[in-house]
Parts: sequence; structure tokens; C-alpha cells
Amino acid sequence: MTLIVVLAVVVLVLAAIALVFAAVRRRDTERAVGYLSRETRSRDKSSAGPSEELVKPVTGKEVELAASVERRDGDKDLVTAGASAPVPWVPMDADALGVARRQFLNRGIIAGFGLGLSGFGASLLAFLWPQVSGGFGSTIKVGKVTDINAQIQQGNGFYYFPEGRMWVTNYPAAALDKAKKTYSQSELAGMEAGLVALYQKCVHLGCRVPACVTSQWFECPCHGSQYNQVGEKKGGPAPRGLDRFAMSVSGGAFTVNTGLIIQGPPIGTNTTGQEAEGPHCISSAGGAH
Repeated sequence: MTLIVVLAVVVLVLAAIALVFAAVRRRDTERAVGYLSRETRSRDKSSAGPSEELVKPVTGKEVELAASVERRDGDKDLVTAGASAPVPWVPMDADALGVARRQFLNRGIIAGFGLGLSGFGASLLAFLWPQVSGGFGSTIKVGKVTDINAQIQQGNGFYYFPEGRMWVTNYPAAALDKAKKTYSQSELAGMEAGLVALYQKCVHLGCRVPACVTSQWFECPCHGSQYNQVGEKKGGPAPRGLDRFAMSVSGGAFTVNTGLIIQGPPIGTNTTGQEAEGPHCISSAGGAH
């Protein structure tokens, strides 16, 4: 419904602008050229005398025909071109030329505005139009839970899924009781299956957060924000934990809605109790070790 209202507003605005420019252009043309009143036209018509029969000028085609006849029949006389003098060339009136220039500029300005508004309208529609195909911003089937667990083990605790711009990690079953007091049902649907899908962006300034295999945390190289394996904040300037996506599991398949980003848990949330399991890759001050 919102999209229909936006489309209607855009169409109405474009129509109003077109009508305004058309009226301005017509008014400028009338001022430059002018129109005779009905009384003046009637008086001129009644006072006009009988029209004189004009001598029809000889056309170029007739001249070419006469030359062809002369070449074919040399003993015959050429067809005379007539007594009418050639029509002299008359330069275009300066005022009429000025009107043509104004019309060209007016139309060019209107065309420019039209192209600009069309581009703006197209970009607005592209921004508001829902994504119906796969990819980030849509619902993505990541894969079977068993296959994802294998990928996490192969990645030493972390699985990056580029199509959804997400990290997928394991959520420990022992922490579910605490998780139910903190997380929404959309998040718990994945956690109960032992998985959590985290948005790759640091919530501080939007840098992509890499995984640190040695500490088993996520550690941002930009300003040193640190998060545990399930995205709960552990250090640095981040205002909360990593944002995550709505998750669901059906028939053993793990599905993530990347169009629904859920804000990360507040500072102090630590449902898993996980501490750094080894050396940090990034210090809390933002420097790499």
C-alpha cells in the first residue's frame, strides 16, 4: 500500500511540473509572436480587394525537363522558362529567429528537467521496490544444519556466507535458558538448532568484522571492538553486540531473512560466558598484534 501511494505522488508531481512548464512556454511564445484580435482579422478580410492572379514560378523540375528535351531533340526550340523573375532570398526576420531560439532553449530546459525527474523517480522506485530474487535483502536458504556445522568446524569455529554478508557460528545448547530471557523468537529459532547468523558489519562504524581464530572472538580491525563467538560485545567502543538476522529451521534446512536485521544485544549481555580462548588478533585500542 505504501508503494502505491508513493508511486501516485510521484506521478502527480511529474504531471504538475509538466503542466507548469507547458503553460510558461505557451505564454512566452504568445508574448514574442502575438495574435491579432478577432475585430482586426474581420476588418482586414472585408477590406481586402480581389486577389490578383499570381504568375506561377517555373520549378526546377520543369527546367530540367526542358534541358532533357533539348539534348534529345536538338532541332527543336527550348521551352521558355517564363517571364517571372527568380524569387529573391529574404533573410529570416530577427524577431522570428529569436523566438525559435527561445523555443529551443525552453524545450531543452524542459527536457533536462524531465530527464532529471525520470532518473530520480527510477532511483526512488528501485530503492522502494522489494527484492524478489535471492541475495542480500531477501530470505536465503543457507543449507542443511548438518552441512553448516561441518563448515563451521572446517573454519575453526566460524563459517562466512558471502551471499548473505553474514557469519554463522554455533550457539551452545547449555546457554539456551539464558538466551530465552534475552533474545527474540526470531533469533531463538536458529539458536535452538545450535546456530546463529550474525551481520558482518561492526555496529560501531560499519567496518566488516573478521573472525579471530586464536581468541575465538570477532575482532574489528578499525577501532578494536570485540565480540564473543555469538556476537555479544566484549570490548572496544561498540555500543552493543553484533546485529543478527531472523532465522528459521524447517526440515533440517537453515533459512535466514537478511531483509530483517535485528539489533544486537545490549552491553553486558553474556549468555554463553565465553572468554578469549587464546591471543587476540586485535587489541582493544584497535592495533593489530
